[in-house]
Amino acid sequence: MKGLSRPAAIVLAIAVAAALVAAVFDVLGLGTDTPSDDFGLTGFGGFVFIGASLAFTVPGVLIVSRVPGNRIGGVLILIGLLLGVGILAYEYADYAIYISPGTLAGVDGAASLQNVALTPCIALLGLALLLFPDGKLPSPRWRWAARVCVLGSVLLAVGYALRSGPLDPPFDQVVNPTGAGSFELMDALSGVGWLLSAAGVVLAAIAMVIRLRRSRGEERQQFKWLALVGVALGTVFLVNFLTFILGIGGLNHARDAILGIALASFPAAIGMAILRYRLYDIDVVINRTVVYLALTITLAALYVGTVLLAQLILSGLTASSNLAIAASTLAVAAAFRPARARIQELVDRRFYRRKYDAARTLEGFAARLRDEVDLRALDAELRGVVADTMQPAHVSLWLRTPSPQ
Repeated sequence: MKGLSRPAAIVLAIAVAAALVAAVFDVLGLGTDTPSDDFGLTGFGGFVFIGASLAFTVPGVLIVSRVPGNRIGGVLILIGLLLGVGILAYEYADYAIYISPGTLAGVDGAASLQNVALTPCIALLGLALLLFPDGKLPSPRWRWAARVCVLGSVLLAVGYALRSGPLDPPFDQVVNPTGAGSFELMDALSGVGWLLSAAGVVLAAIAMVIRLRRSRGEERQQFKWLALVGVALGTVFLVNFLTFILGIGGLNHARDAILGIALASFPAAIGMAILRYRLYDIDVVINRTVVYLALTITLAALYVGTVLLAQLILSGLTASSNLAIAASTLAVAAAFRPARARIQELVDRRFYRRKYDAARTLEGFAARLRDEVDLRALDAELRGVVADTMQPAHVSLWLRTPSPQ
């Protein structure tokens, strides 16, 4: 593994091995419904969490190897390993209890381990956001917020590890083998852990907003990457929630896939920002995202409106809607290029005014250049265009002296 230190390579190998074994057990359980699997950690949903474990581990390993002073790498590795171990334990227990009972040993331990490993990840994600992008807190005053995240993760792990009695569904037929405290006390402890974890994530989001407003230059570009992915992730969660509440069926696999991609993109964005991979391309990504999102909404509205209008006009001629659909498709295809150009112009004018003004200035200069023959006038014109578009501190123009014949 070129470019990785030996410990980092070992960590990555462990994460990959855990993911592969978990995937094997998940494949063996496909087609078998696990009762009370409310979080969708088996079947297709299991692959989502397996991928998420690697999505956290790989950027963490790269950060630790190439930016060893940044503590975010260690936090991402810890999240990835906890996800990997937790999902492996979950798939193992699911296979041993529901698919092939009595064939594997250590079932109770695996069922308990998945709770202990998976639950602290949310608070640790809040800690990673607090440390973004340089591995340091925004200021010493934010130490208490980091302590909230750490304490929340610890309380969750301890509460679930020591809670006596049966585990939560779908493994509620298993009695916790490590239960040493009363159910009520440990359940209250884990409840406090959940509250602290949620509070830690909220505090991390507030800290990020404050740091974003104060950031400049390269640090601001790093925050843009994470902000873009954060908006996308929030949108995915909202759409996922609405489709679930509205009872739109047949979308479970699609929801799992989109949610998995969104979750995986979060640590990937952190890694790209810290490693500065294509860092300054974010403005292009944001520009294209805004343009194509607006274009999609516009064309979808045009399509629906044209279909309804065509059906109304043609209702007396034909009972079939195929003609209306064909006409709408042609209208959308014809409107694609001009609509994209118009939306791009509006986005540049509204959000990228300097780029828009520079492009207009260069277009005007190119038009005037065709008819300009006076060298001094051309010199003055060129200096003015460079000053308007590039805004340099100083402009100099050197002209090559013709060699004597």
